Amino acid sequence: MYFLLNSNKMFFIFILFFSTLISISSNSWLGCWIGLEINLLSFIPLISNSNNLLNSETSLKYFLIQAIASINFLFSILIKMILLMNFENNFLISIMINSSMLIKMGSAPFHFWFPNIMEGLSWLNCFILMTWQKISPMILLSYYMNINFLMLIVILNIIIGAIGGLNQSSLRKLMAFSSINNLGWMLMSLMISENLWMFYFLMYSFLISMMCFLFFILNLFYINQLYNFNMNFSMKMTIMINFLSMGGLPPFLGFFPKWIIINFLLNNNMFILSFIFIMMSLIMLFFYIRILYSSLLFFNFKLKWFKIFIKNKSMILINFFNLISLLGMILSTFFFY
Repeated sequence: MYFLLNSNKMFFIFILFFSTLISISSNSWLGCWIGLEINLLSFIPLISNSNNLLNSETSLKYFLIQAIASINFLFSILIKMILLMNFENNFLISIMINSSMLIKMGSAPFHFWFPNIMEGLSWLNCFILMTWQKISPMILLSYYMNINFLMLIVILNIIIGAIGGLNQSSLRKLMAFSSINNLGWMLMSLMISENLWMFYFLMYSFLISMMCFLFFILNLFYINQLYNFNMNFSMKMTIMINFLSMGGLPPFLGFFPKWIIINFLLNNNMFILSFIFIMMSLIMLFFYIRILYSSLLFFNFKLKWFKIFIKNKSMILINFFNLISLLGMILSTFFFY
């Protein structure tokens, strides 16, 4: 039964990946819509669990939100087909298509469903929702962008992602607001260059995968669990490097794509926008460092007898990737110049 359950999950993961390829390789908007629907119907079995009411509620919420976005997307296509509008110059159609894609990826100001759904997912499903599920909407968004509208959306993502994570005690909600903030950076990189977006997305997925896997191994879901456990020094350093790299602090690898974006903004005299990006990144670093503070400096002496022994060879791989993250900025800067 366990093997059958895993094989079913692997089948749905395969369909999830295949549906994304359908969306991004289709030469018509209707084909893109079909790929998005297959993606939706393959992700719901992964997050639903009949033994857990929270997971069932989460899957229902996710289905309703994605269905609304798909209806909006399909309605925009049908308006164009029926009224024979000029698709290149129609402002309303571009706003509707961009909004439907922003709803699908959980972007501000359509972000209210994203933290609540993240709260009911496992760390593997959180990783898929924060990374892979953003590929299709962002590539479809790049086909038909309304630059003025997306500039406003980028600023909202940066601000809401930074401010929303301040009062969170749940690690999954905090990661959700971190994802909203990074979505603003990704949208900005998408407007600059698709190659830059791909580079930023790969770096972001690399860091998120290490953090989600680490939280999965330690079975961590709330900030206060970090100082109830007496972790060894290497585990604390692993968490510290991951969070600081995620916040974009030099010389870590996560700073490099953000540095490229800020350089582009400054070279194009977008000083106010670059100031907003930098200040909101400092707020992100504030609540990342708050987590590190609880992990490194707080100790619960009542639980001194309790130790975490992780007999997992993958921790060696994670520490190796952390070393890459620590030295990656220095090496990449050397090769860049």
